[in-house]
Amino acid sequence: MKPGPKKNLGPTPDGQIIGTITPQARLVRGLIPGSIALATFLAFLPVLQNGFVNWDDGAFLLNNPHYRGLGWQQLRWMFTTCFLGSCMPLNYVTYGLDYLIWGMNPLGYHLSSSLIHCASAVVFYFLSLRLLRLAVPSSSASAQLPYGLAAGVAALLFSLHPLRVETVAWILGREIAIAGFFFFLTLICYLKAAESESIGQSRWGWMSAAWMFYALSLLGKEAALALPFALFVLDVYPLKRLTGTRGEWSGTKIRWICWEKMPFLLIALTAALKAVLAKGQSGTIYSWENYGLLPRLAQVLYSLAFYLWKTLAPIALSPLYPLHPFAGPWNFSFLSSSVIVLSLTVGLFIFRRRCPGGLAAWVFYVVLLVPVSGIIAFGPYVAADRFSYIPCALWAVLPAAGLLWCWKLRIDGRVSGRTVVFAQLSTVMGVAALGALTWHQSQVWKDSERLWRHALSIEEASSFAHNNLGLALADRGAVQEAIKEFRRAIQIDPAFVEAHTNLGNFLAQSGSRAEAIVHLRRALQIEPGFVNAHNTLGNILTDGGALDEAIQHFREALREDPTSAMTHYNLARALVKREDFTEATAQYHRALEIDPRDADIHNNLGLLFLSRGDVDQAIREFHEAVRVNPKYAKAYFNLGKIYAQQNRLDEAVADFQQALQLQPEVAEIHENLGRALALQGKKDKAAEHFAAALQILKSRRPSP
Repeated sequence: MKPGPKKNLGPTPDGQIIGTITPQARLVRGLIPGSIALATFLAFLPVLQNGFVNWDDGAFLLNNPHYRGLGWQQLRWMFTTCFLGSCMPLNYVTYGLDYLIWGMNPLGYHLSSSLIHCASAVVFYFLSLRLLRLAVPSSSASAQLPYGLAAGVAALLFSLHPLRVETVAWILGREIAIAGFFFFLTLICYLKAAESESIGQSRWGWMSAAWMFYALSLLGKEAALALPFALFVLDVYPLKRLTGTRGEWSGTKIRWICWEKMPFLLIALTAALKAVLAKGQSGTIYSWENYGLLPRLAQVLYSLAFYLWKTLAPIALSPLYPLHPFAGPWNFSFLSSSVIVLSLTVGLFIFRRRCPGGLAAWVFYVVLLVPVSGIIAFGPYVAADRFSYIPCALWAVLPAAGLLWCWKLRIDGRVSGRTVVFAQLSTVMGVAALGALTWHQSQVWKDSERLWRHALSIEEASSFAHNNLGLALADRGAVQEAIKEFRRAIQIDPAFVEAHTNLGNFLAQSGSRAEAIVHLRRALQIEPGFVNAHNTLGNILTDGGALDEAIQHFREALREDPTSAMTHYNLARALVKREDFTEATAQYHRALEIDPRDADIHNNLGLLFLSRGDVDQAIREFHEAVRVNPKYAKAYFNLGKIYAQQNRLDEAVADFQQALQLQPEVAEIHENLGRALALQGKKDKAAEHFAAALQILKSRRPSP
């Protein structure tokens, strides 16, 4: 029997044709999303050459051993600890995976961030596709390709926008991309649930998936706490579950719509409470006494205008937009922001019937942005590019909807083909321009020095940027330049505790010990519990022989933060100098309990054991130091000296050579290696190393 033709079962509510998979459908489902992912990855390719930056990468990644791996101990820490005021367990899971694959190579971390953003762009494509089919309906099978192309435009406008750079190029910014990925999945599932309801099917499977993805989004970052309220916007438009009629707001339907939001609300309240408590305990939230209602309102209005402006004109983007003291309700920033927000709100409301998507996108944006725009104020910034990732997303759908309307008007003969071609070319040029700006902006994050010089080129009066630039300069050995930056930071903000501490630290290193102590005592006057200032002052006092006062500062630091391995280590050093070896040993062991992968602690504990004659235990600690850090030259050198004293010359030579390979310009290593070689009878090689040691010492002598 000859088979009959395939039946076309008609269009679904979103315009898809059941029963056939056309070439257009294959294009929409496969080639377009793949092209979006590829274009996004290529635009962000420069980030793969970037390193870690001193914008919290050190505290959260480089100096934090707790996330390194995916064992039970690491996972428990990730899901039970709000580290330094941030609760982001899902983000730490990705860092743990990065560590297992890449170690501490920044390339791998940047690659992961890029891939997560690419995945988020693809999910946003499917979200845009569904929103466009709802907003610009069509039952024609031939419409699949225009919808797919329009959704592709929306996804590229979102993913290639320079405002996304901070989220991708800054490794710590990944938390927002993770939150965004699951946020977009949440919206897709919510729209599917509404579609199922409209055709008489059960919606609870899709709704349950939406609740789950929303919880995962908040486990990445609490960036969408206002989603339960934003969903009402989608209910009005484009879902049209709520039409605004007077009787509708008191009937059974509205009660069901409200009840389905309750799980979202409970999830959001739980995450919000946890986040506020964590930031409150860390001391990063500004109190209402110090930062009142009017300054917070001014910051909210400024943020609403700021992100909209940067979406339209993504220029002069900075890693830090400093938060300046509130200048009163009549200052230009407050008034202009108020006028922009009010005018846009009134205008979109007036034209809501002709352009319902514009008002919906605006209200959606406002609802999602307000919680991160200054109502709960924290951090030294008035705004941050990464906060735009979720609230600004739907702005990208509006130009795509405009393209679809042009296409429909062309089909109806109401606009010319030339108009459609012009709109398409303008869109292509706009997308290409965004990609070029993103490529350039990604390079700003290459290293700390470039990052903060860029920030200062946009706003020079940023004490925070001067301070971080000083740290970057100090890392490459430009200590005097760093000191100038710290002085400039204090000049801008005389109460900047961290800048006083850093200035004191590097003044001491450059020999200005008395001035260093002045700045450190000033830091402790401003903030008596600042741990870094206690540690830095304690180290200076230890080196100067004021051991009792130094120990007092270390103990004060431990009262503020008993989990600081660095403080236990510093206290142990001071106790060793005071010859309190028993407590010093205990402090070193406590430091290792907190951070067992710190080679300095193992090495100094080994030296303590060696000074007390426990050679075997010293050897074990030196071996542990090179195990956790194979590039730790001091431990190799110390092992070499022990083996040379024990006449284990082959082992001594091997360790000295390893130390010399890591630090070839240290005269003492050349000298000890030369002695070991001489004892082996290798006099010519020994002479070479003695000569090298003398040459190094001569080069360091000041010229007469």
